[in-house]
Amino acid sequence: MKHTSPHTRPDGAHPVMDALDEQLIDAEEDSLPKPQPPRFRSRAARLLFGASLVLIAFNLRPLFSSLSVLLPEVTRATGLSTVGASLLTTLPVVCLGVFAPFAPRLAQRFGAERTLLGALLLLAIGMGLRGIESVPLLFAATLAAGAAIAVSNVLLPGVVKRDFPESAAIMTGLYTMALCAGAASAAGLTLPVERVVGSWSGALAAWAVPAFVVLLVFAPQALAAKPPVAHSGFRVVGLWRDRLAWQITLFMGLQSALAYCVFGWLAPILRERGFEPAVAGGIVSMSVMVQVVTCLAVPSFAIRRKDQRGTNVALVAIATAALLGLMFAPKWTVPFWAVLQGVGQGGLIAAAMIVIVLRSPDSHVAAHLSGMAQGVGYVLAAIGPLLVGLIRSWTGSFDAAALLMVAIGLLAMWMGIGAGRALHVGARTVRLEPDRPDEN
Repeated sequence: MKHTSPHTRPDGAHPVMDALDEQLIDAEEDSLPKPQPPRFRSRAARLLFGASLVLIAFNLRPLFSSLSVLLPEVTRATGLSTVGASLLTTLPVVCLGVFAPFAPRLAQRFGAERTLLGALLLLAIGMGLRGIESVPLLFAATLAAGAAIAVSNVLLPGVVKRDFPESAAIMTGLYTMALCAGAASAAGLTLPVERVVGSWSGALAAWAVPAFVVLLVFAPQALAAKPPVAHSGFRVVGLWRDRLAWQITLFMGLQSALAYCVFGWLAPILRERGFEPAVAGGIVSMSVMVQVVTCLAVPSFAIRRKDQRGTNVALVAIATAALLGLMFAPKWTVPFWAVLQGVGQGGLIAAAMIVIVLRSPDSHVAAHLSGMAQGVGYVLAAIGPLLVGLIRSWTGSFDAAALLMVAIGLLAMWMGIGAGRALHVGARTVRLEPDRPDEN
C-alpha cells in the first residue's frame, strides 16, 4: 500500500473541485472500446435523457421502504411469521450484492442504456406482481425487483457521469436527491395509498406505476442507442488479497447494514412504540430526506481532511446514537433523533463512496473496488435487518436489537478508521492484449 495526498488524485484532478463527481464510479471503466456518450439531436432531447436517468434513480428505493411501513399489515393478512418477514425484508438487500457483479458484463453485451431498460422493465413487473396476495409470489417479485435494482445501482452512476461530464456535480446532486426522494415518498405515502385502494397488496403494487411511466419515457431513448461491441480490456490484480480493500468493503457493508435496518424496521419499531402508522411512516420519510443534505455536503468536507478517519468515526457515532434515540428516547424527541439519524446515515453513504475513490490508484481499481465493496458489502449488510427481525421473533420486542446496532456501529467505526487512512490499496491495473481472455 502506498501513501497518497488527500488533495491530489493520480489522474491530476483536484478532488475538492470534483467531490460530487467522484461519488459516481463508472462500472464500464474496463470496457474497450470505451463507451461513448450519445449524440443528442437537440437540447430538449438531452434534457429528456437526463430527466429519465433521474427518474430511474427515484424508482430504485421504494421497494425497501414501501414494505417496511406495511409490514404489520402484511404479516397479519398472510400469516407470515416474524422470521418470514425478516427474510422478506432482507431478500432485496442480498440481491444488491449477488446481482451487482453481472452489471458490467451485461453492459458490454447489450449497452448500458438497454441493460438499464431491461432492469427497469423487470423492476416494474416485480413491483406490480406484489399486488397479488400470494406469499410465494411476493418473495419471487421481491427477488426480481431486487435483482433489477442491483444492476441499475451499478450502471446508472456511470451513465450519468459519462453522458453529462460538464454538469456532473449538478446531475450527481439530482441523482442523490432522487434516490432519497423515492425512499422517502414510499415511506410517507404507502399507508395513505393503502387507505385509498383498500389493500396492502394494492399499495405495494402502486409503486409499479412510476416505474412503468419512466419505462415508457426511457424506452425510445434506450432502444435508439447503438449496441456496443465491447470487451473487457483491463484486469486488476492484488485487490482481493489487500487488507485495506477489505477494510473499505467491510466499512461499506456495515454502514449499509445500519441503513437497511432503518429502511426495513424503523417504521415497525416506531409503531411498536405507539406511533400511529402514518406518523411512523412520516418520521422515516423525514429521516431519509435529511440524508440528502449530508450526502451532498460530506464529500467536499471529507476530501479536504488529511485523512477520513475522524469523519468516518463521527458519522457512525451520530447514526448509531440516533438509532438508539429513536428506540428509547422520549417520544416527543423522536423527530430530533430522526433528523440526526438522517444526518449521520446520509454522510456515511457519501463517505463510503468517497473512500473507494480516494484509496484507489486509478479509475480501473476504483471500479473493481466498488464492485468488491458492493458485492460483498451488501451481502454483509443483509445480516443487519435479518438479525433485527430474528431478535424481534425470539424476544417479542425490538429492545434487544439495540445491542446489535451498537455492535454494528463499533465494527463500522473500526473499519472506518482503517478505510480512512491516507493510503492506496495494493492493487494494480494490467492492460489485456487484444487476443487475451479476461482473467478477472
